[in-house]
Amino acid sequence: MKMPIRVCGKCGNVLSQYNPDPMCASCSRTSAALRVPDRAWRDERVQRAFASWEFGELLRLLRRRSGLSQMDVRALTGLTQSYISDLENGRKQLGGRDAIIDLLNGLGLPTDLRPLLLTPFTGRDQTAASEALDPAMPWTADRMVTSLEVAVGGPMKRRSVLTALSGAGLTQYVLQSAIAPMEVLAADTRDGTRVTMPLLTSLQTTTDALRQLDASSGSGTLASTARKHLKVLLGLMKTGTFDERTGRRLAAVTADTAIQTGWYLFDGGEHDEAQGLFLGALRAAQASGDSRLRAGALSFLAIHGYSVGDPREAVTAARTARQSISDQDVPALHAMLLTRQARGHARLREERHALAALEEAEALCAKGRGEDEPHWLYWINPGEILGQRGSCFLELGRPAEAASAFASARGVLSREETRTRAQFLTRAATAQMRAGDADAGAATGHEVLTMVDGIRSARLDEHLRSMLLEARQFGSAAPVRMFLDRGEELLKERALA
Repeated sequence: MKMPIRVCGKCGNVLSQYNPDPMCASCSRTSAALRVPDRAWRDERVQRAFASWEFGELLRLLRRRSGLSQMDVRALTGLTQSYISDLENGRKQLGGRDAIIDLLNGLGLPTDLRPLLLTPFTGRDQTAASEALDPAMPWTADRMVTSLEVAVGGPMKRRSVLTALSGAGLTQYVLQSAIAPMEVLAADTRDGTRVTMPLLTSLQTTTDALRQLDASSGSGTLASTARKHLKVLLGLMKTGTFDERTGRRLAAVTADTAIQTGWYLFDGGEHDEAQGLFLGALRAAQASGDSRLRAGALSFLAIHGYSVGDPREAVTAARTARQSISDQDVPALHAMLLTRQARGHARLREERHALAALEEAEALCAKGRGEDEPHWLYWINPGEILGQRGSCFLELGRPAEAASAFASARGVLSREETRTRAQFLTRAATAQMRAGDADAGAATGHEVLTMVDGIRSARLDEHLRSMLLEARQFGSAAPVRMFLDRGEELLKERALA
């Protein structure tokens, strides 16, 4: 009987029938020799690059001190040679927590140096404000308050270091949120306002009332009110007196309020400011000890990522959030996070991953609400999942399937959440027109134009403009012409309001 031909898993050469190993002898010797020696990691410049998350510089220095080629690093890490070259020359950055961990494991990071990943290299000159905004510094309550004061436009001027964050910086926030230890939050020695549970219940009720207004009428002028509300909470964090239990609850209300304030700003088109609040909210959620709130903050960072940032960051944030709530009975929260992950995959045109996430989200949503579901997640339902499916199909260039998903969604979407319903219907009209059904698109569009009166949302206005832009290619048809005239007039009125 003829033996099957086997080849070396590394070089592809035919293996001897007497060699039971998966590689030839030459490749086995080479692979065994490939490693970054410990002395290379002990170099001060290497550790400085590592502590500051300059991974391209880290690679370059390690290679020089180890005598390794870029092809050797490829063998150790699985990265392509061209990617390694781009990374070392600053043309690319590592995009995500998993990629960073895989790289460091491949390079053989010594165990005793792992804390440098989260602690800046000693001797860095930083002001109190920049320390508060640095995710690698310990996540204390004081730094949490400072970061939110900067984000909300408090005593310190908002800094670009916190806004428009992307790449390794944002990944570091996400990673730190998962592993930073909680500090004691008791402040019983102060002479300020005594923070009580009834007071916090009242403050949480205000946050919830603003959330309900946003769902029905859009962010409108809510951002200004929410900012003032958040500043009250930050004042209590700074000067109030409270025990450990009350302190955690105060941090939780602060986190929820910061998330919502960030959302109102995002919905109003102030994307960088919104991201700053989401990052501050992530710190407050971590201080509260509530992993569900931490997942909530990460879910809004995911929205920011797939809407105006890097979709890969959306996927990383959503996955990290799901890991943080693995011990909770929260199928609805998992379903919501999976839709965020799916939107990131769809923007990246990773169709298989997007659809798999949506299918899992639908299955989890069908289970109903778990015992640990957060009260602020009242809005997740099959209509929301179907609407997100439609949005993914639209991103993936499959308008007919998007239109079908939106048609299914409209029957189960809440009629009370007018802004959300209007936003999905603008995308439904866009999908219908992209699929070639101009009459159906115009009819849905007319329905949207009737709904939006009184809703103030820059994000909705952006969807309206996209819908009208899609309709212009059918402008010669009478029904579409009527819809365009009405829509353009409405946009002019909304711009003046």
